[in-house]
Amino acid sequence: MEGRKVVVSALQFACSDDIATNVATAERLVRSAHEKGANIILIQELFEGYYFCQAQREDYIQRAKPYKDHPTILRMQKLAKELGVVIPVSFFEEANNAHYNSIAIIDADGTDLGLYRKSHIPDGPGYEEKFYFNPGDTGFKVFQTKFAKIGVAICWDQWFPEAARAMVLQGAEILFYPTAIGSEPQDEGLDSRDHWKRVMQGHAGANLVPLVASNRIGKEVIETEHGKSAITFYGNSFIAGPTGEIVEVANDKDEAVLVAQFDLDQIKSKRHSWGIFRDRRPDLYKVLLTLDGSIRS
Repeated sequence: MEGRKVVVSALQFACSDDIATNVATAERLVRSAHEKGANIILIQELFEGYYFCQAQREDYIQRAKPYKDHPTILRMQKLAKELGVVIPVSFFEEANNAHYNSIAIIDADGTDLGLYRKSHIPDGPGYEEKFYFNPGDTGFKVFQTKFAKIGVAICWDQWFPEAARAMVLQGAEILFYPTAIGSEPQDEGLDSRDHWKRVMQGHAGANLVPLVASNRIGKEVIETEHGKSAITFYGNSFIAGPTGEIVEVANDKDEAVLVAQFDLDQIKSKRHSWGIFRDRRPDLYKVLLTLDGSIRS
């Protein structure tokens, strides 16, 4: 019997600090992925410009735009409809006096299915996102697209198994994580690329779902309040299968369009028969609702 097959894609490219150039690059690669048969195509996090969160600068807050009539989202809606593909679109959102690291999910007919706002906001050297973003208030969500029910979270969210499990519990058949991660300005010897991949491979394997991660490449130098800061983004965008196996992976330097096909009916059958959702014990997981591990009556 013919299964329900879907082709997913992860894009990887270096960003300039010019919106028009980056959006054009994203469109070119989306078209390339479509030519390779992709149905759902993931662009990296905050692809409109440099990863500005290296610095705490008041002028960078002006890069945010409202969700409604956002020019890049509108352009990607038009592209999605033309090609018949699903495109999650990452952007810096202004919502009155709040600001979010957000993603709009565009269905294959160009319909905007709604918004997810990044839940976990990092704060460390080179990744100073708490200066710019409020913690997301949408909760973890799934979106019923033409090709699959998908869960989409953003970068630092991908380090938290609770986020992946929450999306799959709501019916996500594939997980998507747009990302911006690379070197650590405070420690030249720290390279998290393998750790980064293994954590997400664990999400795929623990939940028996495919997973798609899209990261940027290139060296970006930002003028900060304390002088220059540089991050070299390490790419390594990848697609993992439902046992956590890496199916496709990019290198740390080159533009890439990764594609992989999955049979969602076959994976669903395996997920159900494996028993990991049958044997869950939510009544024992109350400790997960605490910060310090103490359950108080």
